[in-house]
Amino acid sequence: MSRLRFFLLALFGLPVAIAGWLWLTMLSPFTYDRPEDLAPITAGPHEVFVYGTLRLGLVRWIVMGRAGDSETAVLEGFRREGLDLTEAPGEQVEGEVIEVYAEELARLDRYERLGFRYERVRLELAEGHKVWVYRRLPEGQAEVATQA
Repeated sequence: MSRLRFFLLALFGLPVAIAGWLWLTMLSPFTYDRPEDLAPITAGPHEVFVYGTLRLGLVRWIVMGRAGDSETAVLEGFRREGLDLTEAPGEQVEGEVIEVYAEELARLDRYERLGFRYERVRLELAEGHKVWVYRRLPEGQAEVATQA
């Protein structure tokens, strides 16, 4: 009987623990205050190029409240290095483009810790249109943002 309890605890407890951790750290509205110097979010829709965890529908569902549809996309002139993109002529990063509305973009900003850990910039995809892309803030700039 103890093996069954352990199995059930692992089966149900692990997802609850992960969701709780995400809520308390990255998703909670209580642990992120959007920096006042950031431009307000317009109504949308907005297209966002995702290249990491946000490529997973389950993560988007947890962050935004829906998985949404995505389309394969390529960002040329960059390479992925860990959690960031680095300019690299002749290279490319494969990812996906998702379409979001203002409230969902605000949730993505909170997830990425916009202004503290990442910045959101407009970049042109290989297909020729511009999208939002989250890029890591340089370490010194991130420290200044958190002290302000």
